[in-house]
Amino acid sequence: MKVKRGKILLLSGWREAGKTTLCERIVAAARRAGWDAAGVISPPDLSRAGKTGIQVRDLRTGEQRLLARRSRPGEETRSSLTPEWMFDAESLTWGNAVLRGAVPCDLLVVDELGPLELLSGQGWQAGIAAVDSGDYRLALVVARPELVEAASRRWPRLAVIVLGSPEHVTVVAERITRRFFSQSQVKNP
Repeated sequence: MKVKRGKILLLSGWREAGKTTLCERIVAAARRAGWDAAGVISPPDLSRAGKTGIQVRDLRTGEQRLLARRSRPGEETRSSLTPEWMFDAESLTWGNAVLRGAVPCDLLVVDELGPLELLSGQGWQAGIAAVDSGDYRLALVVARPELVEAASRRWPRLAVIVLGSPEHVTVVAERITRRFFSQSQVKNP
């Protein structure tokens, strides 16, 4: 399948607004519609103390690895852009390989593009290349509000959806599902 210019939805919102949960719901809806969903999703590791780590999951295989953990007091991180997180170099390499192999697909998910990717040319650069390719029907890209402008400069045709809180996830998921995965959008086997 070769798609010339797939649609790009940028999901944005502050921490704990439900961005990853929304991605998971959209992936489920896409699969029910017979779409090939590919890319990465980054669910949090949570404890009573809050978010302690970030996982990365390959949407095609389900394989999951630890992407990052909270840095400890006095621990030097590799990037001043993400001082609170220690990223695992092997998981970043693995995730980039997953993203290089993600397209072509029907639904491309890149959860998330942060300051490493959009401001410093590090991190999920294969995710940026996959979105640049347009080789999908729909790309779902996650970025924080402070990075929406940078993403919009790179992909001027994207549509931005801002989640205000986890309570908005269901409404937004239903809206996206109706728009992209209705019976008229389902591909023929």
